[in-house]
Amino acid sequence: MAKPELKTNQKTQVEDRSSLKGTLASVFLLGLFIIVSWVSVYYLFVDRF
Repeated sequence: MAKPELKTNQKTQVEDRSSLKGTLASVFLLGLFIIVSWVSVYYLFVDRF
């Protein structure tokens, strides 16, 4: 059986310049949309009775 060779002199580069500002803004907008939806459905339910 052949032995697999491990390459140890391979370098991986990690970018430290990743910005999560867009992710944070989209999560806030999604959360705001969910809260507004729940509140509007609640008021529609309360208004019927």
